[in-house]
Amino acid sequence: MTNVTANPSEDAAIRELRDGLTDAIRRKDADRVVSYFSDAPVMYILSPPLQFAGDEGPGKDGVKEWFDSFEGPIGYDIRDLHIVAGADVAFCHSLIRISGTRRGGDPTDIWVRETLGLRKLDGAWKIAHQHQSVPFYMDGSNKAAVDLKP
Repeated sequence: MTNVTANPSEDAAIRELRDGLTDAIRRKDADRVVSYFSDAPVMYILSPPLQFAGDEGPGKDGVKEWFDSFEGPIGYDIRDLHIVAGADVAFCHSLIRISGTRRGGDPTDIWVRETLGLRKLDGAWKIAHQHQSVPFYMDGSNKAAVDLKP
C-alpha cells in the first residue's frame, strides 16, 4: 500500500474508519454503516440513480434493503487501499470484492472500484463523497465487465 499523508495519525484514523465500515457491511449493520457518512454526502454508487446528493441518499433503509437481498453473510474484501490525507480533507481508493448468495440462490462475486472523499467534521473523519464503479466493455455491447479480477 502506498500512502501520502500530512500526518500518520490521520492515516491511522482513516484506516480505522475504512475497517469499521467494512466490518459493519460484513455484519449487515445498517445503523453503523450510515454513521460513517456525513449528513449530506454525494454518492455515485452501484445502484441507480446516477447520483444521490444531500439527504436523498439510500440511508439506513436503502442499506438494509441491500443487506436483505443476500441470504447469509456478505463477503466484503478490500484490496490495494491507498490513502491521501491532509489536516481536514482526505481521499482513499481501493478495489472491493463483494460476494455472497442472493435471495433465490444466485451467487454474487464481483470486483468494484471505490473512491471515498472524506472531511474532518467536529474532529472526526466522515465520508462526504463515495464513488463506486464497474468497468464496462467498450465493444458496443455496453455490458458491465463483472468478470474482471485483479
